[in-house]
Amino acid sequence: MKNEIQFEVFGDYALFTDPLTKIGGEKLSYSVPTYQALKGIVESIYWKPTILFVVDELRVMKPIQMESKGIRPIEYGGGNTLANYTYLKDVHYQVKAHFEFNYNRPEMEYDRNEGKHFNIMQRSLNAGGRRDIFLGARECQAYVEPCEFGHDRGFYDGQGSHHLGTMVHGFNYPDETGRDQFEVRLWSAVMEQGYLKFPRPEECTIVRPIKEMKSKSFDQDQVLSVEEMIREIGGE
Repeated sequence: MKNEIQFEVFGDYALFTDPLTKIGGEKLSYSVPTYQALKGIVESIYWKPTILFVVDELRVMKPIQMESKGIRPIEYGGGNTLANYTYLKDVHYQVKAHFEFNYNRPEMEYDRNEGKHFNIMQRSLNAGGRRDIFLGARECQAYVEPCEFGHDRGFYDGQGSHHLGTMVHGFNYPDETGRDQFEVRLWSAVMEQGYLKFPRPEECTIVRPIKEMKSKSFDQDQVLSVEEMIREIGGE
């Protein structure tokens, strides 16, 4: 099945916020991207409601470095608070992922064309993505390029295991699970010589409900009208 995407993503800063550090307005980044953050990057390259992306593996190419900055968050009620955010600095990753058809969306059955989505996805990657790419936070702009996963030398090659502790893996949405529930997944991350293999979402054993949520349905005419608009401006 031609459904795989391999790319590198890099930027000056990243902020994959550990939710435990948000109390009091401070933010501290995880040492590596979460599954959900990488899935968001893949979906910024290309996404349709017909497909679901599964992130398979991450490779950390540069040393994990952090830098703290004094930030003045926007306070809509007024005020001039100074907060401390700790970012990852000078990041570079290789990512391998693939897409599957979303069978929880029977209304999109007509669009289950593997070759079509694969070809458009590759062209979108070569163009740098369809939407802006950022690393965990809007202020952390990033760039994507195609690559051969595992190629070139990484900083952590030959350096054994690194236990990264319990991290947020990602979120379960109703349109992906078929359940009217929004949930968060946790997992215990271990990096092996710079490689981080992610379990599939359904393989995560630590899942906590957040709130009830309904899936949004897509009408075929709506999707087709969007595709026609994209073709008119020169897209695919």
